[in-house]
Amino acid sequence: MAELIWDHLVHYINDLDQPVEQFREHGLIAFRGGSHTSWGTYNSLSYFGLTYIEFLGIENLELAKATEHNVVVRDAVHVLPEHEVLSRVVLRTDDIEAVEASLKAAGLALSPIIDGKRLDNEGRLIEWRMMTIDGDFQGLVYPFIIQWSGTDLERLQRLTESGVIQPHPAGNTDMVSAVFRVSDPAAAAKHWGELFGLSVAESEGGSYSLQIGEQSFAFVQGDENQFKQVVFETDSAELKGKTIQIGEGEYVFG
Repeated sequence: MAELIWDHLVHYINDLDQPVEQFREHGLIAFRGGSHTSWGTYNSLSYFGLTYIEFLGIENLELAKATEHNVVVRDAVHVLPEHEVLSRVVLRTDDIEAVEASLKAAGLALSPIIDGKRLDNEGRLIEWRMMTIDGDFQGLVYPFIIQWSGTDLERLQRLTESGVIQPHPAGNTDMVSAVFRVSDPAAAAKHWGELFGLSVAESEGGSYSLQIGEQSFAFVQGDENQFKQVVFETDSAELKGKTIQIGEGEYVFG
């Protein structure tokens, strides 16, 4: 299978300015992104290198309801406005067709490969290809797959030069782990590991983790079967030990 990297995460939110202001109060840069005019959604973003947070809201409910194939939009319609939850992680690849073939062979139900685009807040066109995975494993929804145009190095340079990626005033801060609370951590980690070619490690307390580059996905005991927490490492004395609660999601700084 093609190599997969943690690209970003999706957090459903009603008021896109709320997480922007909460992050800014803690010295973290977040900003309005743009609109997905074909899907009826829009976003705010916060970057930590190439891995970023996408706060996703519904801009046009009727258009979002009419969107086909994209389970990320479908789920947003289902959970908002009542539940501002962490939705799912997103895996980046440089060969989405190879990932599609592998996941189809594993028996998963996939969307077609979708062309995505939006204008950023400076009017620049951003384009990508993506594929979503229907269903879940014991209640936990799957990641979706994305492929950007250009190499990671090219994107990093372009996003840095444009000011999208910039140092956070609070200090060096890296996104290191996504935490999923699931009823069977061993089974969930094994399943995702086999699907996405990631190695499984057992941790203390009956939790399991998957290494994805220099980051990890942690599966811990819980009844929610849901993505619940994002963990960061920071050298900011003001951030260390803090948790920023946004909706039902937790951003934990160590």
